[in-house]
Amino acid sequence: MALFWGIAAALLLLALWMVVAPLRRRPSPAQAGPSASASNLALLRAQLQQIDRDLAQGSIDAAQHQALRTEVERRVLDEESVADVPDRAGSPRGTMLLLLVAVPVLALGLYALIGTPVALSPEARDAAAAEPSPQEVEAMVARLAERMEKQPPGNAADLEGWVMLGRSYAVLQRYPEASRAFARALQLSPNDAQVLVDQADVLAMQQGGSLQGEPQRLIAQALRNDPSNLKALALAGTAAFERKDYAGAVAFWSRARAAMPGDTEFGQSLDRSIAEARAAAGGSLAAATPPSAAASQAAPPVTAEAATGSSSIRGRVTLSPALAAQVAPGDTLFVYARAVDGPRMPLAILKRRGADLPLEFTLDDSMAMSPELKLSRFPSIVLGARLSKSGDAMPRSGDLEGQSAPLAGRSSGIELQIDRVRP
Repeated sequence: MALFWGIAAALLLLALWMVVAPLRRRPSPAQAGPSASASNLALLRAQLQQIDRDLAQGSIDAAQHQALRTEVERRVLDEESVADVPDRAGSPRGTMLLLLVAVPVLALGLYALIGTPVALSPEARDAAAAEPSPQEVEAMVARLAERMEKQPPGNAADLEGWVMLGRSYAVLQRYPEASRAFARALQLSPNDAQVLVDQADVLAMQQGGSLQGEPQRLIAQALRNDPSNLKALALAGTAAFERKDYAGAVAFWSRARAAMPGDTEFGQSLDRSIAEARAAAGGSLAAATPPSAAASQAAPPVTAEAATGSSSIRGRVTLSPALAAQVAPGDTLFVYARAVDGPRMPLAILKRRGADLPLEFTLDDSMAMSPELKLSRFPSIVLGARLSKSGDAMPRSGDLEGQSAPLAGRSSGIELQIDRVRP
């Protein structure tokens, strides 16, 4: 900011010098030499003399001589009237003082009117860099994919890279590529429960959201390898609900709920899903352990995010009342975290529906899009939220968005408001 104002002040001084300097060099009347009016009078008098000589030489007759002389004499009178007007110009000093005041005032006023003063604040600079362009995100994912393809087959050290590539493709809604990346990860670690359930999730997206068939088989395998995997339990409950096995859905979701604290968005979503399964069962599950009080509002079954790790950010996303009329229930909501000092690619990202607003959210390392970009590796984070009409993860003009101030360290209780339209 100091550099900006320094440059602006230098340019303003230069402009003042260019305007004032000619006034300081203004010549005095004695130095000014003959005026334009005096020069014109001299020329007109010379013309009168030439007209008289032409008459004497017979070049013109008396009538022509009289007409020409009358015209020149009229012009002489006009010039003499101009020359008689007194010089009313004020002092150059007064003009300079007026310019010294007027130029800065007009320049600052014009900047305030058509410029962008708020862009000088650190928060505005962070907002301008909040999201990478679609081309930048695609380029970052492409570089990760290229690096992974160059690795020799069977390199167990690259398991994390394939997982991150799969999650990056999933966020971009490129589900076939995500499935291929997870398949490469499973070649390196066939019994990894988290990779199995991530693969099940993207396969389900390719089937229109249905978990039946191969996704269900992968979920069952994940639970055999890790019976407490939260995402596997949540998806297993959703698959059971799809089959109208409401008792099975309640059993899976209750196991997941028991491992979650009561104040998280995930836990509250599980409560609502359990309540809906019990309601769909028509009372046959009434004797089961009642859900928490949060279950009073029923909602469709949820597809849970991976379990929250030790490095997490929790908060709440709301929508400015001024933008409420521009939101449709089918709009896609993205909540993401980005490093203040670091790459522009999101460190973690969460996808929901516009109808879910206001939304309690949790972001953690399991949602990272690259092995090198995790929440736990960056001390200062900025949170952002965006409502997309197209459902595309790439930001587009017309999207509704909002951003937090920089957050030092891991945090909870963050209030994040969507309050502006992307230009």
